Amino acid sequence: MNSIAKYIVMVGIMLSASIPGFSQPTRPAHAGEILQSLRKLSVLGSALYIAAHPDDENTTVLAYLANGRRVRTAYLSLTRGDGGQNLIGNEKGDLLGVIRTQELLAARRIDGPEQYFTRAIDFGYSKNPQETLAIWDREKILADVVWVIRRFRPDVILTRFTPEFGGHGQHRASAILAEEAFHAAADPNRFSEQLRHVQPWQAKRLLWDSWRPAVERGDIDPAPLLSLEVGGYNPLLGLSYSELAARSRSQHKCQGFGALASRGEQKAYFQHTAGEPAREDLFDDIDLGWTRIPGGARVSNLLMQACNQFDMENPSASLPLLLQIDQVLDTLPADPWITVKRRELQQIIRNCAGLWLEAIAEDFSAAPGAAVPVRVMLLNRSGYPLTLERIAFPFAAQDSTINQPLPAGEAFSFRSAPRLTDDAPYTEPYWLRRPAETGTYTVEDQTLIGLPEAPPALRAVFALRIGEQRFRYEVPLLYRWRDPVAGESYRPVEVSPAVTVNFEAPLYLFADDRPREVRMTLQAGAADVAGTLRLKLPEGWQTSKSEIPFRFSEKGQTALHLFTITAPAEAAIRELSAEIEIGGQVLPAHSITRIEYDHIPIQTLFPEAHARLVRLDLKSPGGRIGYVMGSGDEIPGLLEQIGFRVELLSDEDLDNRDLSQYRAIITGIRAYNTRDHLKSANQRLFRYVENGGTLITQYNTFGLVTDDLGPYPLTLSHDRVTLESAAVTFLDSAHPLLNTPNPISAADMEGWVQERGLYFPREWDPAYQPIFAMNDPGEDPKKGSLLYTRYGKGVFIYSGISWFRQLPAGVPGAFRIFVNMIAAGKQN
Repeated sequence: MNSIAKYIVMVGIMLSASIPGFSQPTRPAHAGEILQSLRKLSVLGSALYIAAHPDDENTTVLAYLANGRRVRTAYLSLTRGDGGQNLIGNEKGDLLGVIRTQELLAARRIDGPEQYFTRAIDFGYSKNPQETLAIWDREKILADVVWVIRRFRPDVILTRFTPEFGGHGQHRASAILAEEAFHAAADPNRFSEQLRHVQPWQAKRLLWDSWRPAVERGDIDPAPLLSLEVGGYNPLLGLSYSELAARSRSQHKCQGFGALASRGEQKAYFQHTAGEPAREDLFDDIDLGWTRIPGGARVSNLLMQACNQFDMENPSASLPLLLQIDQVLDTLPADPWITVKRRELQQIIRNCAGLWLEAIAEDFSAAPGAAVPVRVMLLNRSGYPLTLERIAFPFAAQDSTINQPLPAGEAFSFRSAPRLTDDAPYTEPYWLRRPAETGTYTVEDQTLIGLPEAPPALRAVFALRIGEQRFRYEVPLLYRWRDPVAGESYRPVEVSPAVTVNFEAPLYLFADDRPREVRMTLQAGAADVAGTLRLKLPEGWQTSKSEIPFRFSEKGQTALHLFTITAPAEAAIRELSAEIEIGGQVLPAHSITRIEYDHIPIQTLFPEAHARLVRLDLKSPGGRIGYVMGSGDEIPGLLEQIGFRVELLSDEDLDNRDLSQYRAIITGIRAYNTRDHLKSANQRLFRYVENGGTLITQYNTFGLVTDDLGPYPLTLSHDRVTLESAAVTFLDSAHPLLNTPNPISAADMEGWVQERGLYFPREWDPAYQPIFAMNDPGEDPKKGSLLYTRYGKGVFIYSGISWFRQLPAGVPGAFRIFVNMIAAGKQN
């Protein structure tokens, strides 16, 4: 093993989570940030914050700890938020978890802490922690929390919730697991298999970061609480910690959590949970200096000298002292803090030298076995002597000796074409590589558990001599381009299949005996590739042809192929997949999914290609539908599959179009939260109903653009039914919604996913007729899931049922009820 490989192994476990995302080049630090980092180098304390979801964390406390107290800080979110809603698009489930992971990393790049996760899946709203812990597999997620504590070694652990306070069952479960892990992490008999990589660790104390508004209202007794001022101003950063926190929280864009900054005094209140109580400070009786390391006083003295002598206009003048500190670290006994602080020191040295490092690929993707043309560039923007000794590409086992001096201000470029191995794994979030179990993701590599994302598989390692000392820096391979609006832009380089296969739709509905066309798009991930595409049909389903040859001469070429499929006569839900054969090798076909938003790096996944086939017993009247899209859902395309013609209505359409042409108008999820124009267009929609139309309004939450959700008053609440199999009572079995054109029975309420519905109205005008009653175990029946009323000549329906989850999942009963709602009004 060469020296670069040894270096990668040494720091991998301890420091991989400290890298705040790998999809952008490291941003050069300004002089104030460098001095801030120097002062942080003198602090050997740590704090771990634990909660359940992205956006649960108190970003003001995190910003204060990381930048005010300058302790090593991390946030452990037990889930990736995959069960939530999405305000900016229609990604759900795993894809939403990918977005929210990147939003958390964006937040951490602003407020400073590191980011961790467990394998727990956010399965949606839970009303008690016992349900949550049962679904998650309590011991498995407890093991993950213990692993992160042992890996991070916090002096202080903070929770956002308590076992009693937090509402959401996952919130309260996070507090339960935090307290259990606080004790278990110190016990060598608990999860002893982890001790091959880490050692037991006992944090000094565990505290609850109490809810400030509740304390200040008097709902929580402040007497036993530790009070700290956390909103202070940091002149080196030019921001207060509460201003940093607002910027950080505003990265949770898919949740609509843009935040206003608060300025001035801001208190935080902490309640003792376990360990040694704090008297005046979170870090009482904890040595936060280099004196906690034998021989560390020498480092402390040198750092004090470096801070006192730091020249804001010439940071490179600090390099001799910093190199001396690095030499002293070599003489100290092994300790995890040495590893952490050496990494921080190396980054400070890089910043003081103004050292720019990049490895830019000619293309943003490459298939296994392909060469990856790369241009590396280094720029020494200081007057200090630097020499590039070697460049390595670990993914290609390529290591080149260079020995090139780097004069000040002169860029050095080097071109290479390292080759991917034939078995290089495709780009994929590591937690999605294997099928998930109930409640938890499957991760087989212990060292990956907890990380926000895996270290980049495609990276360059630079071995440099700075003065007389040697350092190694890693950078990811990136693709750079000029965006006409954003300017210089970057994205990570992907390892892609030689050919990707995408079904046109994730779900194919067969509502009658007629065959359906299934369209598949093939795209070349490499040049000069040929083979055969085969469809893998479930038993009982038929196609006129099962395989098609393909040939691509150039990378990026696409081809559309059609298969005609006939469903069996009986109702069924099955999976459709495909395989490809290239050069005699048969592999499962992989699709390509890209997530592109301005506020996060482009995310690419290559899951196995599959679609769901659903044979429905469904009568659909067809007709024209107007759809008012809200925050985003997939319902319009699904309605078209069952015979409706769907038109998306713009604000101008709502004002000027003849609405009487539509059999029904449907507002998408959260339309009354996201479409401001509905405030003025609403009365025109009600007139449409009055004249004989059908208006179906799907769920909304608080923060409405108008309180007039219906022609008669109704009031939203937090009522919801989280158990997808919860019993449903039909309140009027003779009602048309339960009979026409599809007779609805208890069987139609089976096979639902994640939940029944959310944000049901709790109060409504007597003109509304509730159709269903449903409830979670131990609760009173809730009747607000679907409200029906006639208004003038037409029909208005409000429904908090989660149609946006049920229809894309292919739930037959959901389609039958939804069609009945569309057919509830005029029959033309």
